[in-house]
Amino acid sequence: MNISTGNKDLQQCADAVMRLRAEYLYDQKRFDEIIFRDNNNANYSFGLPADRDHFNKYLEKVFLHCGTLSLEKQLHAVKNLRDLQIGDVLIQGGSPGHAMLIVDMAINKEGKKTFLLAQGYMPAQDIHIVNNPMNPDLSPWYEMNEKSIITPGWTFFREHFKRW
Repeated sequence: MNISTGNKDLQQCADAVMRLRAEYLYDQKRFDEIIFRDNNNANYSFGLPADRDHFNKYLEKVFLHCGTLSLEKQLHAVKNLRDLQIGDVLIQGGSPGHAMLIVDMAINKEGKKTFLLAQGYMPAQDIHIVNNPMNPDLSPWYEMNEKSIITPGWTFFREHFKRW
């Protein structure tokens, strides 16, 4: 699917995570689950009509009012990093903050997990898979590490792994 970054410098890192979540729920017709909160904990719920134009306008409003700080508050801590799932988020809320999404995962015979991360960035960029600077032989895959995940430009620790 082609996802436009638009022309208003929106859809940065948190916006990319929210976009992919919203697109998934939209495609599943789970419209009532498409809800994001701003820093004041105000809800931005998607409502009918469920057409693409209305959906895109809704997302533009969300991108204007929600970001890494509000998204970090909305998400829940992943208690055990061995339980990571596709759709979990690595996030550091703030200005600047950053967010990445686990978009794929593989598990070997020994139960060791590797995963792919996707991100947007600022200024607004296409959503893309993130290279692994710490292990070029494995890149773009990342191995699960109980202490930290080092990505280009950001290091995420245990407390930065979140789930919807």
